[in-house]
Amino acid sequence: CLKRGCERLAGLGCRCRGYLLYDVNPPEGFNLRRDVYIRVASLLKTLLKSEAWVLVLPPWGRLYHWQSPDIHQVRIPWSEFFDLPSLNKNIPVIEYEQFLEESGGPFIDQVYVLQSYAEGWKEGTWEEKIDERPCIDQLMYSKDKHEYYRGWFWGYEETRGLNVSCLSVQGSASIIAPVLLKNTSARSVMLDRAENLLHDHYGGRDYWNTRRSMVFAKHLRVVGDEFRRKYLHSTDEADRTDYNEDWTQMKVKLGTAVGGPYLGVHLRRKDFIWGHREDVPSLHGAVKKIRSLMEKHKLKRVFIATDAIVEETEELKKLLPEMVRFEPTWEELELYKDGGIAIIDQWICAHARYFTGTSVSTFSFRIHEEREILGFDPKTTYNRFCGEKERNCEQPTHWKIVY
Repeated sequence: CLKRGCERLAGLGCRCRGYLLYDVNPPEGFNLRRDVYIRVASLLKTLLKSEAWVLVLPPWGRLYHWQSPDIHQVRIPWSEFFDLPSLNKNIPVIEYEQFLEESGGPFIDQVYVLQSYAEGWKEGTWEEKIDERPCIDQLMYSKDKHEYYRGWFWGYEETRGLNVSCLSVQGSASIIAPVLLKNTSARSVMLDRAENLLHDHYGGRDYWNTRRSMVFAKHLRVVGDEFRRKYLHSTDEADRTDYNEDWTQMKVKLGTAVGGPYLGVHLRRKDFIWGHREDVPSLHGAVKKIRSLMEKHKLKRVFIATDAIVEETEELKKLLPEMVRFEPTWEELELYKDGGIAIIDQWICAHARYFTGTSVSTFSFRIHEEREILGFDPKTTYNRFCGEKERNCEQPTHWKIVY
């Protein structure tokens, strides 16, 4: 059994485990990709009910928001940003480098490009369905001289796909399971454009188990905690945000966390200024709201996470001298990379006495979830800036963790 690269599983006999890989539309950002991981994890759980599978974590790199110059940000393993043992307490996962070692070479047996139905969805009864169809868009793969498929493959230029085909999908992630279990003999399968899959049970137990297992890498949490202590007078003991390294043992009641004596803010700028102009305030409007919240909650410091350009951050400093930001040195940026700096920002915002974010931003969404996990009162968490012309400034809806 072992000689064939397989393993003997209780009740299942000698089985070769399958490798599930996936990728996301290149323009999608770091925090949307974290959400897609939750969807794919749900699919893996469905597969594990019948066969032995492992999820191969797609290396990070070349994301739109990671624009720091002269820093190599390709082929980044998940362990740079997340705690792998924590992920493995939810589903079996391995890094891509381990997949290369185990599978015997840089080959993926089958690549399925997920797409919508060409005819679209007609109003009426919702129907989950999946069909192998001709590819709607031009494939981002090309054949080499050996008839293997070349593609992006997370920056691993030597990787090849043996077969590529398109699947039209309409439904939740686990709709793919029958295809992987019955319709293919491929040992390694990659789902490209996995963002086309929906959540199996959004906000349910499986969702939260996967989300809670996405524990930030400890070295990033340590940096964030030290910054809180040094510049924001914030510690877990004083803030009642004691953290259990084992997420399966961390069960808190909402409202038990107090948070550090500062306001946490995520102020999205750049493409949101024109892409969501109705939801984003001007800098002066944002400062006015921040000052109002600081006065209301009797806070003397505000921590701001923002993607604002240099000119805007300088303007913020003038308008808001109480502002504190995590501004990494060159060495820190090179070590933690843009993704790590974003996590440090989120971690600090997650521990604030009160948080307000940016409408429809997945960066803010992830902070909402983190604060929920830490036990903050939803009233201090689910808040956002409003566009200055908004008549009805609806605030985010909160949900409850299901243990």
